[in-house]
Amino acid sequence: MSAFAGRRFVLAHFWLPLSVFAVLTLLLMPGQGDLWIADRLYALQGNRWAFRHAFLTDTIIHAAGRDLSMTAWLVVVAAWLVARTRAGLQHWRGPLAYLAVSTLLATAVVAWIKSWSNMDCPWDLLRYGGERPYVGLLGLRPVGLSRGACFPAGHASAGYAWLSLYFFFRATRPRLRWIGLLAGATAGLVFGASQQLRGAHFLSHDVWTATLCWMVAFALSLLPWTRQAPARPASDLPAAVVSG
Repeated sequence: MSAFAGRRFVLAHFWLPLSVFAVLTLLLMPGQGDLWIADRLYALQGNRWAFRHAFLTDTIIHAAGRDLSMTAWLVVVAAWLVARTRAGLQHWRGPLAYLAVSTLLATAVVAWIKSWSNMDCPWDLLRYGGERPYVGLLGLRPVGLSRGACFPAGHASAGYAWLSLYFFFRATRPRLRWIGLLAGATAGLVFGASQQLRGAHFLSHDVWTATLCWMVAFALSLLPWTRQAPARPASDLPAAVVSG
């Protein structure tokens, strides 16, 4: 088994994140951590969602942030097309294709789950000035209550989808993989926190989105064609890759 799919790799990149996800989900959903955090965000804004239509959160982070993520994806696709037309860049085709497919698939998976999960946004709830009772993920919705469409966090997926940069750089420039991880995590956290301030999502919504995006990136990174990378001296590779 290669270093990309070895036991320690799977433990660190699948089982550990999954364990963290399980603990956070239990604390936030059944443990009502979601409501505890949202109560305080709502109170700090004067018992209203003051940032719901604010220029920074709505126009800059929500609208412009989404457009920036889409532009970055188009740049990746353009780079892949260039790599396909130039023999000297052929080794970049797999990693660039991986990055384009992973980011697109991650956002699509989140959007698909969001289409049937049937949960409300905080701003829709009676607890926060809305008109609907709070119903948990597995709770039974009252008869006649219209569908909710707020779980997982769709906008945050435009940031967390770029967690795939970690695996992209791991295959091409291993020393930059932590920068890739930081970039994706930062984008997701900024997008997610902004939406929580607006009353659009609970924290658990973002935890689910981050986990889904990470798992998509992890799964696709196991495919052989994603690991075609420019030739480098063996000394530039991590010890685990060199040895195994």
